[in-house]
Amino acid sequence: MSKKILKILLIFLFGALGGVWAQAYLLPYLMGSSFFDGEIVINQTQTITVQENVALTQAIERVEKTIVGVRTKTASGETLEGTGLAVTSDGLIVTLAELVPQGADFYFYVDGQLPAWQILKRDTKSNLALLKVDQSGLRTAGFANLEKTDLGERVFLLGTMRLATTTKMFTDEGIVSYFSQDAVVTNIRESKAAGSPLFNISGEVVGISMVGAQGRVSAIPAPVIRDFIGF
Repeated sequence: MSKKILKILLIFLFGALGGVWAQAYLLPYLMGSSFFDGEIVINQTQTITVQENVALTQAIERVEKTIVGVRTKTASGETLEGTGLAVTSDGLIVTLAELVPQGADFYFYVDGQLPAWQILKRDTKSNLALLKVDQSGLRTAGFANLEKTDLGERVFLLGTMRLATTTKMFTDEGIVSYFSQDAVVTNIRESKAAGSPLFNISGEVVGISMVGAQGRVSAIPAPVIRDFIGF
C-alpha cells in the first residue's frame, strides 16, 4: 500500500516539476518573450494612414500641366475667361464653345506662353470646341470610365484666372451628386469654373465644367468629350 502511495506522490512531483519547466522555458520559446512582458501579439498587422489632403495634392500635381487658360474679347466688348484641357501632346485643346464664340478675339495661355492657335470645330449643342495651338510637349491626362463612376465619388476641378499680367491656377473639390450620359452634377459652387476640367482623385478627366445657377458646377461627361474629339 505504501508503495502505491509513494508511486502516486512521485507522479505528482514529476508532473509539477514538468509544469514549472514548461512555463519557464517551453512557453517563452513557443510564444516569444513578449508573452510574459504583458504583450500578446495575434495576427500582427500594420496600419497605414493616407491623408485625404495628401491624395488631392498629389493628384493636382499630376494634372496641373494639362490646364490651358482661355481669355476672349467678344465683338460686343465683353471679356470671357475660362479654362481648356490639353488632350494631345502636340497641341489639341478642348474647351467650352461658349468661351470661344465666332467673331471674337481669343488668347490661350499655355504654360505661360501665348502660342498661335486655330479653331478646328465648335458644337454649340454639346457646348464643346476643339482647337489647335502651336505648341508641343504638352502634358495630358486620361479619361475616366463613366461606368465606374460612383455617386459620392470625390472629384476636383482645376481652372485658371487672369490677374493683372499673370495667370493663376485655382482648385475646388466636392463629390458627384448625380450623373448620366449627358451630365455629371457636383455639389461644387464656383463661378469661375467655366471650361475647367473635372478630375477624379486618380487624376482622370471626368468631364469639362459648366457653371449653372448660383455657381453650381456640372460637367460635360468624358464619353461626350471623347466622341466630339474623335478619340
